[in-house]
Amino acid sequence: MGAEVQASTYTREQRQKYREKVRRNLDVFEQMLSESHFEFEDPMTGMEIELNLVGPDHRPMMENAEVLHQIADNDFQTELGRFNIEFNVAPRRLPDDSALRLEQDLRASLNHAQEASARVGASIVMIGILPTIMPEHFAGEWMSANVRYAALNDAILDARGEDTYLEIEGPSGEELHTFTDSIGPEAACTSMQLHLQVAPHDFANHWNAAQLLAGVQLGLGANSPFFYGKRLWAETRIPLFSQATDTRAPELKNQGVRPRVWFGERWITSIFDLFEENVQYFPALLPECSDEDPSEVFEAGGVPELAELRLHNGTVYRWNRPIYDTHDGRPHLRVENRVLPAGPSIVDVMANAAFYYGALRVLAEDDRPVWTRMSFAAARDNFIDGGRNGIDARLYWPGRGEIPVSELVLRHLLPTAQEGLRRWGVATEVADRYLGIIEARALTGMNGASWQSLAVERLEARGLGRVEALREMLAKYSDHMHANAPVHTWELPG
Repeated sequence: MGAEVQASTYTREQRQKYREKVRRNLDVFEQMLSESHFEFEDPMTGMEIELNLVGPDHRPMMENAEVLHQIADNDFQTELGRFNIEFNVAPRRLPDDSALRLEQDLRASLNHAQEASARVGASIVMIGILPTIMPEHFAGEWMSANVRYAALNDAILDARGEDTYLEIEGPSGEELHTFTDSIGPEAACTSMQLHLQVAPHDFANHWNAAQLLAGVQLGLGANSPFFYGKRLWAETRIPLFSQATDTRAPELKNQGVRPRVWFGERWITSIFDLFEENVQYFPALLPECSDEDPSEVFEAGGVPELAELRLHNGTVYRWNRPIYDTHDGRPHLRVENRVLPAGPSIVDVMANAAFYYGALRVLAEDDRPVWTRMSFAAARDNFIDGGRNGIDARLYWPGRGEIPVSELVLRHLLPTAQEGLRRWGVATEVADRYLGIIEARALTGMNGASWQSLAVERLEARGLGRVEALREMLAKYSDHMHANAPVHTWELPG
């Protein structure tokens, strides 16, 4: 999106032209799905990890431009907040021991970035929400110096027409009630994204399977229990991101207008269903038009970029997003899984990815798919319960009823993931390494969110106030993270 957005304000004529162009893009995309050859014979996977910058006091440090200058690696880019950077991992294949090499590369890249950050007094933290972030951090120059961020901020607030009200209640009874005059709180939500290249005829099954897994992923991988000093959901990113980017005034919510951050409302039969929903339900936020005539390019035998359709898709924040892209003159499709928070450690990230790719493969290839025996509403309820309660969530699964997420994983989905990794051609020792971490996490009931919450409880029991407890917890978290130990093995404060 950064390369495509040049303006921060738009005229009525631009908006009308953009709407027409998006609809033409959609028509061409429909033709392409029936007539074009998409790249999918040798599927690639991809990963993006959003990172936080803190100073010696473990509070947010607004120095991403200087940190990126020191890192000097195009794989690291800006994110919305000046205390954020993003790490983009080059596409990889899954078979053999490639995951082990990826883990080594990720570790080396993070070490390099940490050393470069230290030259300006910053440190990198990989976590779902930086627990030391407070309202005052969004009172000054918090936004990265990039026109697309200012344009997005203005577009969301203009569409809403008023300040945004954040209202989150956690299972422990702590609550957050506050207004924000920017989308700044969205910057607090740092995630990892997992990409999988798929064939057009297989896309619907993979997207449906990813939706099924979303609640399980949150239960296992929650890592965002604190925001503005409050202990809220195990994965507070879910309600926070949803509310911070909501373009709807309360009256539109009451009318049932769909939110920009969206789980969805039905199982699909084609990727086209999702792009069609984008065009039908969501007004443009960043209506910039390219010079491409997609029909002309397609009829001439070329591969259109469909820039407007892609830009629009980038402003509809599905937790599992459809992606159309091109590479070396050939089109391809991807499922972008946006469910998981960043962290806690690189090896935890790899375990989360292995579980997702393995389980997804089997669920998508099942002759009698699970979603044919389960309502979409039940999958959405699982997503909410997994986000709210984390490792303590109870999820519905066909044939098993309502079951603790740890039991569902141990008895059913771990063997499923193991079989899926076998089908991908992943080496047995590699699958055992990463799925063993998932198994231990489920057995111990210890993920990032539960470790953070227990650590703060213990520190408060020693007499520390909440703010100091959060800083001390984050210091210990950072040490464990950089040691690359899986979170279920981390020591808690005494």
